[in-house]
Amino acid sequence: MIQISQMKLPPDHTREEMERKIARLLKLPREAILHFEVVKKSVDARKKPEIFFVYTVWAEVKNEAAVVKKAKNQNIVFIRPAVYEFPGGESEDGCSGRDVRNQSGDRPVIIGSGPAGLFCGLMLARRGLRPLILERGKAVEERVQDVEGFWQGGPLNPESNVQFGEGGAGTFSDGKLNTLVKDPQGRGRFVLQCFAQMGADPDILYMQKPHIGTDVLRRVVKGLREEILGLGGEIRFQSCVTDFLIENGRLTGVTVNGREELSARTVILAIGHSARDTFETLYRKQVPMEAKAFAVGLRMEHPQPVIEKARYGDHPYEGLLPAADYKVTHRAANGRGVYSFCMCPGGYVVNASSEPGRLAVNGMSNRARDGENANSALIVTVTPEDFRTVHPECPVLSGMEFQRHLETQAYKLCHGKIPVQLFQDFEAGRQSTGLGAVAPQMKGGYAFGNLRGILPDYIGSALVEGVYAFDRQVPGFARPDTLFSGVESRTSSPVRILRDEWCESSIKGLYPCGEGAGYAGGIMSAAMDGLRVAEQIVRKILDNTCGTY
Repeated sequence: MIQISQMKLPPDHTREEMERKIARLLKLPREAILHFEVVKKSVDARKKPEIFFVYTVWAEVKNEAAVVKKAKNQNIVFIRPAVYEFPGGESEDGCSGRDVRNQSGDRPVIIGSGPAGLFCGLMLARRGLRPLILERGKAVEERVQDVEGFWQGGPLNPESNVQFGEGGAGTFSDGKLNTLVKDPQGRGRFVLQCFAQMGADPDILYMQKPHIGTDVLRRVVKGLREEILGLGGEIRFQSCVTDFLIENGRLTGVTVNGREELSARTVILAIGHSARDTFETLYRKQVPMEAKAFAVGLRMEHPQPVIEKARYGDHPYEGLLPAADYKVTHRAANGRGVYSFCMCPGGYVVNASSEPGRLAVNGMSNRARDGENANSALIVTVTPEDFRTVHPECPVLSGMEFQRHLETQAYKLCHGKIPVQLFQDFEAGRQSTGLGAVAPQMKGGYAFGNLRGILPDYIGSALVEGVYAFDRQVPGFARPDTLFSGVESRTSSPVRILRDEWCESSIKGLYPCGEGAGYAGGIMSAAMDGLRVAEQIVRKILDNTCGTY
């Protein structure tokens, strides 16, 4: 395979123009190109209004080594693309392979049906292990009804909300699929291929910042569920694991909903970053875990046209460019890192609460990203040193209690509605009394509140400094009527549940997995970690030197 990188074309180019450019770069006639596919596409707007799409392309021709040598171009190389190989597999897509059920005699139990749990379950099902997935929330169809009802003023269901239910917290997000995880094994592309097979737009296979959109992601989640069920797996909804049965350092089973005991020797812990009651149970059962750094802050809304202007300037490519986004970072004078997170072009701020009397927010975009505002979390790094004293009798869970404290204050601020504050008022530390030109685009009720007053000063001052620093990169970022809302506290898990090179806890049979366990940070990395854990479980079955599991 020949890889051509850094290939630039104007946004209004045709496929024929792309093929001609490939042929010209390879110094071949067009008919010599047997096949080509785009594997990466990004936007270069550094010299706006002159804008280009920048491509990485894989092309097939005859005598590829000779063609590469003749091209004499550092951006043209011969490659062997990584193909994901699942243990015992017989096909590139992992859809078929050895049935390891008879070698095991054990049925894996997966706690949680977010990306980590679903992809772990998918691969175990494809190896004949018939996994049982226990999900405390509801199936995505019912979950959507509960969440929409809550946003419209109904009661919060602590077991079926933006955090809990089929698909995990990412189901009510932008469905962003970018990740910084290095991927020599090809897990990431495999995950993207699965999403595309389940109904996501195929452009996720090559866009630099792929996203599914929350409206499409719901269909994708249902497709994953149906394949697992079709392969003999089982998913039980409204089944919260309330205890872990451990004997002599080995897991023997779990308790569901406080009353039903299930025997299990292999349990994958894919609980997500908001399963605080489960963290408390694991701590009581002396499962090794540690506090970890994370970040907290607020959501910030700008009119989407402000971001479009800053990113693209004036251009003639209406409808051809993706919705403009941004990614900004700053080191504040107090040493804190301030950065944007989970940026949602054309999206909504959503009430993402999961506990009564506490309020958290998140961002969400549909596939079209056609909402009036852009929003992003602006967050500040916090470490165990910052919150160790919040819960001194249990330092491991002190980060979780720090999150809870902020969410309790946010809830009290506006009696359960999302607190909103203009940036100029946040900077001055006073409650807003009216809106400017920026109208909130929110899922859930909102009211004015002084968010500055509920944040530690080191966070509030760092956010103000960061906004002005970001204004130099994104003109209009610091406009006075830009909206803050909060609190954004669920950026990642506050704990890490320790595991070894086999992805297994020192409690044998327990496999911490995904974002909640502290090994991922988003849909893609969580799904990839689900694959990694499934790989290790199947390897243990296939490797006689490891015995049974």
